[in-house]
Amino acid sequence: MKANIHPAYRTVLFHDTAADVYFLIGSTVDTDRTQRHSDGNTYPYVALDVSSASHPVYTGQQRKTQSEGRIAGFNKRFASFGSSGKTGNA
Repeated sequence: MKANIHPAYRTVLFHDTAADVYFLIGSTVDTDRTQRHSDGNTYPYVALDVSSASHPVYTGQQRKTQSEGRIAGFNKRFASFGSSGKTGNA
């Protein structure tokens, strides 16, 4: 293998901000931020919006309110479109 072409593989602290959960995982991700973990060591730090701790598929929680809101908005917008009382045969 060629020398000095591979990224550095090290332990990185990932933080799921939605669930406020921390993960220590080996990674090659490049980050300038560091944070001290509960074990007393300082690790490179990456903030995540979604992980397996907060994603609905992994947690079993379905977000029905957002999809029902979209369907209700669609029906509200186009409800009078088909029932205007006019016949299309003029």
